[in-house]
Amino acid sequence: MQDNGTVQEKEQVDFSINSDESIDGNQHLNEPVADESEVEELKEQIAQLNDKYLRQAAEFDNFRRRTAKERIEMIQTAGKDVITDLLDVIDDSERAQKGLETANDVSQVKEGVSLVFSKLRNILTAKGLKPMEVVNTPFNADLHEAITEIVAGDEMVGKVVAEVQKGYYLNDKIIRFAKVVVGK
Repeated sequence: MQDNGTVQEKEQVDFSINSDESIDGNQHLNEPVADESEVEELKEQIAQLNDKYLRQAAEFDNFRRRTAKERIEMIQTAGKDVITDLLDVIDDSERAQKGLETANDVSQVKEGVSLVFSKLRNILTAKGLKPMEVVNTPFNADLHEAITEIVAGDEMVGKVVAEVQKGYYLNDKIIRFAKVVVGK
């Protein structure tokens, strides 16, 4: 049995987690992790970053509210420009209406109505309105609304034969589809 005891003693090895054999294994647990000045610096840095974050969040919230208010104002006054320009057309129309009451010459009435209509068309064109040209073009469901089909010659099959209601673009975006008659 003595041999067993000697073998067991040889197998026991003293493990120390410190590389220095003169210091106990749990000595490092009692040492302070950092100086108190470092802890204070870290706390101050956290406070500064938190303050910066709160300021940026408040600034973004103010920006979001301001842009929402501006968007609402812009929507409410979006048509003001066009309406102001159309007031001239209304004035011309009223003058033409008064002239119709006393006019005896049909050619003058036609000329006056043509001038008013031309002025209206020019104002709307300046604002970005553009009519679609659809007659004799291939039918396109993205641009046209087919009202009916009629029998047409071979060259007009699948093409727009007539326009029932004009389609319009506003700044290259469709605002009204053209209502058309398609050949079959």
